[in-house]
Amino acid sequence: MESRQLKVRLAIALTLALGGGVMPLSALAQSVAMTGGMGSKALLVINGGAPKALAAGDTYQGVKVLSVSADQAAIEVAGKRQTVRLGEAPVSIGGSGGGANGTQIVLSAVSGGHFVTQGQVNGKSTRFMVDTGATSVAMGADEARRMGIKFEDGAKFYGSTANGMVVGYRVSLTSVRIQDVEVFNVDAAVLPQAMPHILLGNSFLTRFQMKRENDTLTLTKRY
Repeated sequence: MESRQLKVRLAIALTLALGGGVMPLSALAQSVAMTGGMGSKALLVINGGAPKALAAGDTYQGVKVLSVSADQAAIEVAGKRQTVRLGEAPVSIGGSGGGANGTQIVLSAVSGGHFVTQGQVNGKSTRFMVDTGATSVAMGADEARRMGIKFEDGAKFYGSTANGMVVGYRVSLTSVRIQDVEVFNVDAAVLPQAMPHILLGNSFLTRFQMKRENDTLTLTKRY
């Protein structure tokens, strides 16, 4: 029952560096989240990269910090201003498309040649790894619970992994968003293992035309 396609590549995923992520074109939106503070500096995650400590007046990857307080930071990208708040989902700012109406995602490879990026499931911030060998989006049970997904109500399936047979659940995700691109009603599998990323499988990827050039992967939305 699709166990081969749905297998979890835990041994590979666990070796990934958590840095790196999205490398947007200048016309695309920047994804910015605040994960903490260090005195007068805000810890910002820009396009899924490693947290960067930035003070008012600093500019990093096209994101200018205007002001910093204990729980929020005002930023500016390409003349557009927005506030990011501690612990909330990343904001998308600076893209020409606006909102979640974009049509193209551009990713750059991290260590090992994998594509890892920040994004959202049902409006909740999470981290993805592109996996063209997975039939569907796949995530661990702990991450599904954190995002409020009631996967126990889904249909059960059985699959084999490197650690033996496991019981998983099939669910439908209301939305999956990366950068300023959002798709709806995405099939997913919830598995019992802890996973460092959500696997971005073909239930999401087949909605895009994929083009890889060296270490850059471009996903263009199909219509």
